Amino acid sequence: MSPDQPAPPDLLVPQPTVEEFPDFVSIPIRVAQNAKRFPGKAAAKCGKETRSWHDFDRRINKVARRLAGMGIGKGDKIAILAANSIEYLETFMGGLRAGACVVPLSTMAAADALEKMLDDCDAKVLFLSDQYRSLVEPYEERLGKLVPGGRIAYDFDRAGWHDFERWLAPASEIAFDLPIGPLDDFNIIYSSGTTGLPKGILHSHAMRDILAVRFQAFDYDPDTISLASTPLYSNTTLVAVLATIGLGGMTILMPKFDVATFLKIAQRERVTHAMLVPVQYQRLLAHPDFDKYDLSSFKAKLSTSAPLRAQVKADCLKRWPGRLIEIYGLTEGGGSCTLEANLHPDKLHTVGKPGLGSEIVVLDEQGRALPQGEVGELAGRAPLMMKGYYKQADKTRDLFWHDKDGHLFFKSGDMGRIDEDGFVILLDRKKDMIISGGFNIYAADIEVLLLKHPDIIDVAVIGIPSEQWGESPIALCVRRDGAGATEDEVKTWTNDQLSKTQRLVAVEFRDHLPRSTIGKIMKRELREPYWAGRSARI
Repeated sequence: MSPDQPAPPDLLVPQPTVEEFPDFVSIPIRVAQNAKRFPGKAAAKCGKETRSWHDFDRRINKVARRLAGMGIGKGDKIAILAANSIEYLETFMGGLRAGACVVPLSTMAAADALEKMLDDCDAKVLFLSDQYRSLVEPYEERLGKLVPGGRIAYDFDRAGWHDFERWLAPASEIAFDLPIGPLDDFNIIYSSGTTGLPKGILHSHAMRDILAVRFQAFDYDPDTISLASTPLYSNTTLVAVLATIGLGGMTILMPKFDVATFLKIAQRERVTHAMLVPVQYQRLLAHPDFDKYDLSSFKAKLSTSAPLRAQVKADCLKRWPGRLIEIYGLTEGGGSCTLEANLHPDKLHTVGKPGLGSEIVVLDEQGRALPQGEVGELAGRAPLMMKGYYKQADKTRDLFWHDKDGHLFFKSGDMGRIDEDGFVILLDRKKDMIISGGFNIYAADIEVLLLKHPDIIDVAVIGIPSEQWGESPIALCVRRDGAGATEDEVKTWTNDQLSKTQRLVAVEFRDHLPRSTIGKIMKRELREPYWAGRSARI
C-alpha cells in the first residue's frame, strides 16, 4: 500500500484460505439438514412455547426472505436487543441465512453505549423487545443507518415499528438458499464499556461452525437437551447454543436466570447440558433444596467467562452428576484451555491445558516468551481466531504478538503461569478487569466517570470479593480539599450513570493512593486487604 492510500477500515486477522475448510457446513445449512432429519422433534423451547425443527426452519426461511426483500444481503448488519426467546433465535438464524452479519446487543449496557454500538456496527435493521425500549428511545431519531421499515418490534405496538409476526406473515416459507462461505461474517459481539467506543469482535462462519464439530467431544449430539440460562448476546451463551443447534439437539431458553426455575426445568426436561458462569454454580449449589432435585440426566456441565473457584468445582463434582468442564479463552479466539475436572481432581486450581489445536505462551513485560513456571501475560493462538475488531484496526493490532516463526498470537491481558504438567494457572488481570456475575467490568470506564465529579481528584476502582457475584467493584477516592460530598453521595452519583452490571457496591475515601516510582497506582496493594485469607481468583 502506498503512503497516500487510505488504510482499510478493518484490520483483519490473517485467516486460513477457503480451501482449508473442505468439511465446512454453515450453521444455516445445518439447521435445514436437521429439519429434514428430525422434522417433528423439538428444536427450541421457551416457557410454554415449543418449536419443532420443521417449524423452526420454516420460520427462519421467512425471516431470511423478509430481510432480503428489504435489501439486506451479504455482510449487512442486523441488530437484536431483546430477552431470550424462540423468536430471537429465529431472527438470528434467519439473518445468517440471508447472508447478514448478526449483532446481538447487551441488554445490560447503558443507552449511550448502545447508541455507539448501533452506529459503529452500521446496523440496517433493529429488532427490539418492549422491556428494552427505554434503552433506544433517547436516540431513536438518530438511527439514520436503519433502512426504511428497519424497526421491528417483538412484542409492542408503536408508530414507526413493525410487529414481528405481522412483518413475518407475508413471506414465503420456501427454502431460502444463499451460498455462504467459511470466511463470511457471522456476528459482531461487543465488549462491555460505557466510555469511548466498545470493541466489536467480528467472527466468521467457519469459527462458529467449528463449535458443532468440537463440542461433540463434550457429548453434544442430536439427543442433547441444553438449558441456556444466560443472555443470547453473550458469547458464553452462543457457544453452547450454536453447538446444540448445529448438531440437532434441543435448546431450552430461560428469559431470566432463577435458581429454583433452573433446577425445576433441569429435572422436568431431563436436561443433559448447561453452559454456566461461575456465579450460577455458586448460587445453584447453595440452594437449600439442590440435593433434592434429580439431575442424573446431565452428561456435561460447562463453565466459562470467569475462573471457577477450586472449592466450587470440588463441591460440584461431589453433588452434581455428569462431567464438569471448564473452558478458558477469549471471545476474540486465540488459545483456549479445557479442564476436565472429573479427570483431574488434583488440578482444580487451574483452567486446564491448551487443547483443540491451541497453543499458549507466557510473556514478560517486554513481550519475550517465558519458560514454564514463570508468571507473565498469557497469549494464545488457534487454527481459527476472530477477523478483527470491527473498524478498529489499532485496537486489533494491540492484541498481536508473533513468535520467532512468525505465528500470530493474541495477548489475553490475563496474568498466569503454566505448571510442570502443562496446566495453566490464572493469577491476576493485567488490565484490572473485574468480572462480576460473569460480566466483564473495566475499571478505567468507571474511573473516567468518577474523575468528572467535582469533588474527586484521584480514584482507583478495584474488585472485592462478593459471595453473590464473585466480585464487585469498589471505588477508592481522594477528595478535593474542602470538598463536602459524602461516600454515599458519590456512590449514588456514579451508579446513576452506569449500567446495572457496573454499579459500585461502595465508595471509600482515602487520603492518598499508593503509586509506583513511575506514577502508576499499585492496585495489587489496594486489593490485598480485601482478599487476604481468601483463595485466588481460581
